Parts: sequence; structure tokens; C-alpha cells
Amino acid sequence: MQYPILDACCGSKMFYFDKDDKRILFNDIREVDEELSDRRLVIQPGTQYDFRSLPFKSGSFKLVIFDPPHLIKVGRNSWLAKKYGTLPNDWQEYIKAGFEECWRCLDSGGTLVMKWSTCQISAGDVLSAIGHMPILGDKKGDRRWFIFYKD
Repeated sequence: MQYPILDACCGSKMFYFDKDDKRILFNDIREVDEELSDRRLVIQPGTQYDFRSLPFKSGSFKLVIFDPPHLIKVGRNSWLAKKYGTLPNDWQEYIKAGFEECWRCLDSGGTLVMKWSTCQISAGDVLSAIGHMPILGDKKGDRRWFIFYKD
């Protein structure tokens, strides 16, 4: 099946209204089914690839969703690490490589939506790291949505 949409790091699909939307290829490097303190954490992606090295042809998707881990200061086995994942110390290179790979997979005339939490790393720092400026997004609050358009 040809998917028009890629979620490069879907996690538990928390912000989806339809977690089984057939138009979306849900990808994550992790597969998890574990009882946490507040609920069961289930991460069941359709594919399991590192978002920095995706096996898809360039220009394969009309929409790419990029919601990478955003925590650098968190216990390795903590609830937050299990739920959201963690960033390595060289997070700038890691996020840039992920963004560039998502951008490569995006078709001309396509849109990339990036979600970022500013609880530990500012929006300005992450935008500086990826080297791209969004066409629009929200500019206040801890959770940011950035919209990029590929000419």
C-alpha cells in the first residue's frame, strides 16, 4: 500500500484522533507494551526504523510528521523516558539528521509538521539546530507546532 503520510516517530500516537488511520505509515524505533504508573504504554508502529535513516525513496510522502524526543535531562528508566524517549548529548546533530531525513522523504509541494516541547530545549535552539525556518507555527507555550513547506 502506498501511504501519503509518514509519522517518523509516532510513539503511542497520543495526539491522533484515529490511531489506526490507514493513510498514515506509523514508524518508531521502539515497540513497547508496558504497564506504567498511570496507564499502559503501547507503542506499536507499522515499521521500526531510526528516523535518521529511513528506507523510503526521496519524495515518497505528501505529509511528514516529526515529533522527536525532546528530553535530555531525564532518568534512563524513568516514566518520562519510557513514554517520550530521550535525546543523546549531541542532540543538535541527532535532531538535524532526523529533520533532514524527514525532509528528504517529503515530496515537492509537501508539508512537514514538527512538534516540539520547550521544557528543556528552547524552540530557538532546535530551529537553529535543524537550520530551517518554518512558514508558520505557534510562538508561545511549552508545546510548539512548526509547519514547513517544501517547494
